[in-house]
Amino acid sequence: MGAEKKDHYVEKVVDYIMRKCLWQFHSRAWDRERQNEGIMTQTTQILCGEQPDVQTAENRCYWVDAVMMARGLTVENPELADMNRDDIRLFMADAKKRLDFLTIHGSLNQELTDPKY
Repeated sequence: MGAEKKDHYVEKVVDYIMRKCLWQFHSRAWDRERQNEGIMTQTTQILCGEQPDVQTAENRCYWVDAVMMARGLTVENPELADMNRDDIRLFMADAKKRLDFLTIHGSLNQELTDPKY
């Protein structure tokens, strides 16, 4: 997958999350890091035709969001069905990095790191 095409899909994923996913708004940085990892990992697995681990309550919670996100991404981007797993993993990993920057590391929201919150 070329860099331009990968960047295109990264932005589509981030745009979808920002428009349609409320889970991005946890109030603490550690919550956001954990849920970004869980949901993005499971969404990637679903898009790749794999079954995520849903043995714990936390993973089942992430799984519900991941299923809905994978469905939405597939509906809005039907070409995902024709992509290979390596390409999906590549752009989803970059989308997670971008999401982490926007919602955690690059955020100016001081509540995210307030130890009293």
